[in-house]
Amino acid sequence: MASPALLMRVVASAYSVAEKAATIVRNVMATGDLGVVEKTGANDLQTKADRLVQMSICASLARKFPKVTIIGEEELPTDEVTEELIEDGHCEEILKKTCPAQYTGIKEEELVIWVDPLDGTKEYTEGLLDHVTVLIGIAYGGKAIAGVINQPYYNYEAGTDALLGRTIWGVLGIGAFGFQLTEAPAGKHIIITTRSHSSTLVNDCISALNPDSIIRVGGAGNKIVQLIEGKASAYVFASPGCKKWDTCAPEAILHAVGGKITDIHGNSFQYNKEVKHMNSAGVLATLRNYDYYASRIPNTVKQSLVP
Repeated sequence: MASPALLMRVVASAYSVAEKAATIVRNVMATGDLGVVEKTGANDLQTKADRLVQMSICASLARKFPKVTIIGEEELPTDEVTEELIEDGHCEEILKKTCPAQYTGIKEEELVIWVDPLDGTKEYTEGLLDHVTVLIGIAYGGKAIAGVINQPYYNYEAGTDALLGRTIWGVLGIGAFGFQLTEAPAGKHIIITTRSHSSTLVNDCISALNPDSIIRVGGAGNKIVQLIEGKASAYVFASPGCKKWDTCAPEAILHAVGGKITDIHGNSFQYNKEVKHMNSAGVLATLRNYDYYASRIPNTVKQSLVP
């Protein structure tokens, strides 16, 4: 049997690396000392978990795939990472899947990995643990082609017997796994949006879509998971604020199951290593019926958000 293609090896490793990350996230919370620092203000926080997880993910993947570009959210000193933070395992099940033909020839130096070590940091510090995700997105040719989303606290309210945490993964051309794909109720317009970064523009945009209900939660990863599990019909965020590491992994998983994510103008996101980190023209994402929502974004909103 031929050895698995590079892409499948990277995804299989990212799966195990994300599981290790989840353990770190839970361990930091269990100690009760989150080591919170403000980056640009009270809504832009960093904890010991963000720092340790990023070190773990980046060092683990860099050791196995030294020529891949890895871009993480946190600006950290490039200290030697202790061995206990290194994860060298992989998910065997992923290696058994056939790599899509268009990705079989990819070389390490052509991949960019976008890492959000802890998406939903503010919620993490407030104990809203089910909002939290670890995001590892894999891009090739500027496009998100594969991703891993780990929810360290999935099931945390389901009692002591429930298995805590889960890992969702996907590759374009293969599909996405680790969850039950469900469409939102037909004919209902359930909008999911930001919890802690609201603004007049964000709310005006949502009102224009005439929603039946609005869900306000933290974390971009969390919001995309709600779309693919049918809890919401559209993720709408008419504001700058989301960054490439927030959207890369969720985009790959959403696209792998036939959904769509763009900025508010309908432009796709680019993920090459030179790209600016901010998604300055907001986010519009759906599993189905993208055009319904895209066609109803007010021009006033579009004019306020410059890509």
